[in-house]
Amino acid sequence: MYKIAASIISANFAKLGEEIVDVLDSGVDIIHLEVMNRHFVPTYKNGLKACAAIRPITQAPIEVHLTSGYNVDQSLTDLVPAYAKAGANIITFHPEAADRDEYNLPSFDNIERVVDLIHENGCKAGLAMNPVTPFSYFDHVIGKLDVVLIMSKQTGLIVGQKFIPATLDKVRTARKKINDSGRNIALEVHGDVNLGNIAEVARAGADTFVVGTAIYEASRNTDPNHYDSIVAALRTELAKAV
Repeated sequence: MYKIAASIISANFAKLGEEIVDVLDSGVDIIHLEVMNRHFVPTYKNGLKACAAIRPITQAPIEVHLTSGYNVDQSLTDLVPAYAKAGANIITFHPEAADRDEYNLPSFDNIERVVDLIHENGCKAGLAMNPVTPFSYFDHVIGKLDVVLIMSKQTGLIVGQKFIPATLDKVRTARKKINDSGRNIALEVHGDVNLGNIAEVARAGADTFVVGTAIYEASRNTDPNHYDSIVAALRTELAKAV
């Protein structure tokens, strides 16, 4: 019932192909690719070439998390078809990054348009919510979503941020809303998810867990590029949540 998504932002990009194969062989379910273009967050990471390079390596789902934001030269309506063509299966975006209305705010109509565009391009649609993102955005498109991603740290800021405990309340609220909707929506959590907290996150209602540092860096410090033991340990912790 639980899925683990490996965030490759912590992988060794000098041998990305090996990293992808090894982590999937260890029992990871999804490859999570964070895309940053400095317009929603102040950093730049990954892109179309990374997505396209991963696609021939595996048939496992690729989730593209667009922490890329509104800018007139490269809006989400440009990025979505490009990443779908590059091999994404799931495209998740932040509502705050949707095209702006006349008041320079992301409108509900524009957010719904992005969700529709993701589906039109053959991908599952996900809405990513930062710690301060209001549920009004989620409520507006819940009838069309396949995934909701709750960020347990602030997107795109300092590497090494710690898990925000208040996230658990947000996960519980999201779980109730999903259950009440009667729809099959994956509830994903991303941000310093690790051996010490993954069971608690699961008990709050999450079913999908984006794990980066806890897989790649912990394994690299002991048995480089062999992830079986850490993924097995994460599964053991998840079993405690049932």
